[in-house]
Amino acid sequence: MNTMTEQEAYLRLAALCAQAEHCEYEMQEKMRRWEIADDAQARVMQRLITERYVDDERFARAFANDKVKYNKWGRRKVEQAMWLKHIAEDIRQRVLDSIDDEEYIAILRPLLQQKRRSVKARNDYELRQKLIKFAIGRGFTMDIIKQCISIDDEEEYDME
Repeated sequence: MNTMTEQEAYLRLAALCAQAEHCEYEMQEKMRRWEIADDAQARVMQRLITERYVDDERFARAFANDKVKYNKWGRRKVEQAMWLKHIAEDIRQRVLDSIDDEEYIAILRPLLQQKRRSVKARNDYELRQKLIKFAIGRGFTMDIIKQCISIDDEEEYDME
């Protein structure tokens, strides 16, 4: 098999990072798959970090922002995904803490309202349980879920 040189690996990874945000772990995995020597991997990674192609905090901010806004994920699911990408605990916490609860509520409320229309339940209790289970599956925390469900309940009663 044609092995890749350290310089070729650097150029390919730098091109990838120039197109989109990537974390250290993703770059290391690519180099492992390309079977690049460990010492060469370390040098390439150091160069990518020094030249600011790879920055885990910048990646985590972009990742969390995209997952919350476009995939409509909650904190827990975003945190788990960042953990799988080996983002450091302190970076994860800073990024997750920077997302405002109001933003989560603005995302979760329409999701719950839409889900409420499609859920079949025998009573209000069962409906609430199904909505809570749905929201937990999306990675939202109980405090945000309760706020959204109680707001929706109040609005529903106001409409009657």
